[in-house]
Amino acid sequence: MANDKIALVTGASRGLGAALAEVLASDHHVVAVARTTGALEELDDRIKAAGGQATLAPMDITDSGAMAHLYRSVFDRWGGLSIWAHTAIHAPPLTPADHIDAKDWQKTVDVNVTATATLIPMVSPLLQGEGAQAVFFDDANLGEKFSGAYLASKAAQIGLAKAWQAETAKTGPRIHIATPPPMPTATRARFFPGEEREKLTAPSLAAREILAQLPQ
Repeated sequence: MANDKIALVTGASRGLGAALAEVLASDHHVVAVARTTGALEELDDRIKAAGGQATLAPMDITDSGAMAHLYRSVFDRWGGLSIWAHTAIHAPPLTPADHIDAKDWQKTVDVNVTATATLIPMVSPLLQGEGAQAVFFDDANLGEKFSGAYLASKAAQIGLAKAWQAETAKTGPRIHIATPPPMPTATRARFFPGEEREKLTAPSLAAREILAQLPQ
């Protein structure tokens, strides 16, 4: 392998995740995880066209068995990771807090909370090298009305990240919590239909700004 720095991006098929994968691919081999095979293949084409390399992992992050197999494969092939960017997310339909559907709630918790709590112990052993780091994303710029299920699940996810951050402050890996600017992503469109999307920050620019703020 020409590049010994390995980046894992969960939720890499579109939006900020895809943009982060493309930027990271300039000096990392990217392991791109998402459910949508077609979108991952398109990402791979863009990465290759720019001279980078990626390994595609079309899988659901809620499938703990599949994810455990992936991480074992990462360890066997490369020995560890330099960075993990966790952008995988589920945005449920907008609804008043007293009308949240039980199935929508469960899927939101499964993806945004339970999967995160399952993945952190799996990824942590891979982030033991010097300078290894993980990045989570806090959507503090989203509105509150009708988004209770999403906001509650994200608060739980970021709570896990903050705890991990405090616990590893002296030992590593370094844990970062970034607040992306408003971007014209599918998730944001769920919360702000009809918004003038051309005024929002392009995911590619947001990805570069976020990564530039991380310690090198």
